[in-house]
Amino acid sequence: MSIVQAIHGVADTYPVKPVTPRDPLVNAVDTEGNRDQHQPPADRTALAAQQAYEEQTKHTRPSKPAMLARDLMTAPVLTLPSDSTLAEAWAIMTRRSFRHLPIISLHGALVGMVSDRDLIRHVPELVTNGVATQAAGRKLAEIMSPRVFSAAPTTDIRDIARVMMEERVGALPILDSERRPIGIVSKQDLLRSLANHGPLELWT
Repeated sequence: MSIVQAIHGVADTYPVKPVTPRDPLVNAVDTEGNRDQHQPPADRTALAAQQAYEEQTKHTRPSKPAMLARDLMTAPVLTLPSDSTLAEAWAIMTRRSFRHLPIISLHGALVGMVSDRDLIRHVPELVTNGVATQAAGRKLAEIMSPRVFSAAPTTDIRDIARVMMEERVGALPILDSERRPIGIVSKQDLLRSLANHGPLELWT
């Protein structure tokens, strides 16, 4: 399943690049399978190591699907309606140690995202005065990001990680078929799984 990018509620498929071998190693061999003598020795050594590893894994490790969003996502996910205040969002984030909150419409569909950085940028005094400030009474609809990346429960976790890196986002909501948030995958979830499962189990 693909990544979806929505701007002001208009959803479109985000073009995720396929997983491919690194170009320098691929280009180190010509079309006849001979080593390119113009490549630096380090590249030829890395190519030989990669080929040996791939050949070994063909015989020793059965292929298995990559981890999916549903395997990593935090669920259920806490959301707020767009008419909630910045003070309400800040109170939840500080109490629950959240950094991102999906914002939903009256019908429960995802319409935006708010991060702790968004709140601090618009109301810096939240850090010192908490919610006891007039600006904290503003609605989330005024400051939320209307450009939201989301994924389905069956989205490959590698696609999610790639979008996070390319677009510099810290979390992706996971949506059902009605575009209602049912979970969320954050950078912390990725790091936690990498630490618990190891790189080979997570990414193969």
